[in-house]
Amino acid sequence: MKKWGFIVGGLLVALLLAGVVSNFASSHPDGLDSSLREGCTFDADDEITGGSCPAQQEREHEIGGPLADYGIAGLDNEFLSTGLSGVLGVLLTFAVAGGAFWLVRRRDPAAENAAGADRADPATTSRG
Repeated sequence: MKKWGFIVGGLLVALLLAGVVSNFASSHPDGLDSSLREGCTFDADDEITGGSCPAQQEREHEIGGPLADYGIAGLDNEFLSTGLSGVLGVLLTFAVAGGAFWLVRRRDPAAENAAGADRADPATTSRG
């Protein structure tokens, strides 16, 4: 039972972080974005105005999707959109990881041996 408490507690913390705290994350570019922007100059609206950098080749998603750009498409409230996107991401990740762990879990060898022994024991099988 302790295991389930730990899993549920971890899921709740992840949901809280994704749903609420993610809205307060830095709006400044991360390390990858920063390195791609080196060599370019930007205006007050953060648009490239000159120079030469890989970020000039940036394009919109061709595929798009309901969770593109850290939000939910069609939801106008940015705070709610980002929070729900994070919550859906956590739940989807939890479901996929939980399913994968369930598929590769170790079976109880004692239970499998007992079931196999019943099938192989000639005294428990009837001949008829």
